[in-house]
Amino acid sequence: MRRVPFQTLRDEFYRVLATVGFAGERAMLCARLFAENQRDGVYSHGLNRFPGFVAGLQSKQIDFRAQPEKIESFGALERWDGKMGVGLVNAHVCMQRATELAEVHGIGCVGLSNTNHWMRGGAYALQAAEAGYIGICWTNTTRLMPPWGSAEKKIGNNPMAIAVPRKEGLMLLDMAMSQYSNGKLEVLKLQGKQLPLPGGYDTHGNLTVEPGEILDSERALPIGYWKGSGLAIVLDTLASVISGGQATHEIGKQGSEYAVSQVYIAIHAIGLMGQAVLNETVDAIIKDVHTATPLDATEKVRYPGEGMLRTRQESLEKGVLVDEAQWQALLEINRSEAG
Repeated sequence: MRRVPFQTLRDEFYRVLATVGFAGERAMLCARLFAENQRDGVYSHGLNRFPGFVAGLQSKQIDFRAQPEKIESFGALERWDGKMGVGLVNAHVCMQRATELAEVHGIGCVGLSNTNHWMRGGAYALQAAEAGYIGICWTNTTRLMPPWGSAEKKIGNNPMAIAVPRKEGLMLLDMAMSQYSNGKLEVLKLQGKQLPLPGGYDTHGNLTVEPGEILDSERALPIGYWKGSGLAIVLDTLASVISGGQATHEIGKQGSEYAVSQVYIAIHAIGLMGQAVLNETVDAIIKDVHTATPLDATEKVRYPGEGMLRTRQESLEKGVLVDEAQWQALLEINRSEAG
């Protein structure tokens, strides 16, 4: 592992995108989001996913020229068509639109169909929170885990993210409906590490902490067992209904994951209660959480997103942590494409 300056990482991402024809403001947004994922310690959706993203651009499965389009509206609710464009750009546009609707109505909701992988869902919840809104978003996926009571892969891990604005540090919950996302399993397998807790089943039907065995069996464990399974199904249903797009069972028939459905919600909390009262309310909740006696004396009990903010600060001070092999691979993409 090594550390590189954030701006250097962002610029390397951008140069690679430019070599495949994707340049300008929207490409810089993508480069920044990938770099911010790595900066915040979300290594599963930074350097780890970038080569696959570039391959999608090259194969034209992702149309970087496409622009999302509003197709229906009903008060504070809108439907947008992603036109099979860049998932990160579509997500950013739709959360921005949700905040604009919230400014008028107090709450805004945008359903997005026909889009591609958004990489890190928390980025868009944070986008809303950094603008002073509560941000909520989720996506459906292709079939990635079995519903509770079955060994047959049928439901998505359907990540969702919730962010709350706060002066002294945003609150962020960003999680998949599986105990560990596929991206996290891939990173830990690459690093040769085990999971801290069982995250799925091996090919013999036994719970395991080996990420490679879970990826081979395709039997990730849902959070909360049957509860996570149920929540995944409900989130898929809502994403499809609100956006008018595809559900997981339809996405699963395609052979690869594309044309997914997503929801973006912004709530104008500051307009509802004022910045001072909002800060006071959230601060009181966090203060109470911090008073909990930790099981590990070397680690305090954290609120959602606290560890991410700590990693972000360290990345900005010391440089962003990158896997040496992945970093060299990124530099090589630049050289080979440019040459």
